[in-house]
Amino acid sequence: MEANPRSTGRLPAAFLTPGSSSFTDFLAAHQPDLLPGNRQLPAQGVVEAPHGTTIVAATFPGGVVLAGDRRATMGNVIAQRDIEKVFPADEYSAVGIAGTAGLAVEMVKLFQLELEHFEKVEGAQLSLEGKANRLSTMIRSNLGMAMQGLAVVPLFAGWDVDRGKGRIFSYDVTGGRSEEYGYAATGSGSLFARGALKKLYREDLTAEQAATLVVQALYDAADDDSATGGPDLARRIYPIVTVISDEGYRRLTDADLAETVRAIHERRLQEPDGPRASLL
Repeated sequence: MEANPRSTGRLPAAFLTPGSSSFTDFLAAHQPDLLPGNRQLPAQGVVEAPHGTTIVAATFPGGVVLAGDRRATMGNVIAQRDIEKVFPADEYSAVGIAGTAGLAVEMVKLFQLELEHFEKVEGAQLSLEGKANRLSTMIRSNLGMAMQGLAVVPLFAGWDVDRGKGRIFSYDVTGGRSEEYGYAATGSGSLFARGALKKLYREDLTAEQAATLVVQALYDAADDDSATGGPDLARRIYPIVTVISDEGYRRLTDADLAETVRAIHERRLQEPDGPRASLL
């Protein structure tokens, strides 16, 4: 598929052959070794690779918030303190990654190309549900790696232009897809994050309140899960928080988050377990 430097400058034949609007199918046909799921692993031994955890999401009347902590671990070691785990998929959607960090980032880049390629070929964007299905197929193709311990389990969220609301989709290692309503979490700290989301979530949240909610959930996850990193005030490393609405994808800056994170921290000095939900 590589171009000949002594040619007339024409694209290789692979690029001129009619076919699917899927970039993943294009790679599978012409350069299958570039697909993440086709990587060759050692025949024996455990592969040590950095893992990313925890991703949370919550909807509000004007869209959806997707957030992730910044810690990557490799066994019992903190491999990275400021890893990026939440990425824009396109103008109206985003992906948060949990699992093997290197494979997950590569899968996200391929997913971004997949959506861009479809739009160029078809002249229109995929529906949000179509995007969720494409990501499901890509995760399923990584099943061989997942069986060897290199799993990728993302959380996908975006603004549904057709329905006029934010939606969240979760996945398992086989590519099974489920739509989540209200809130969702994935990764090693998801059990604790989901508990926090469950007690604090309301359907009438504003975008600012939803952002505070997901930071509270990540704070609770870091309190009980060693692989999840809470806000690092000393190094000024804050969670990645993104908002997707009818205006598109927007990532909150550290300056935007600093005040919220410090307010939560100050409150937790008095109530270490976080906000209390009423019994009735």
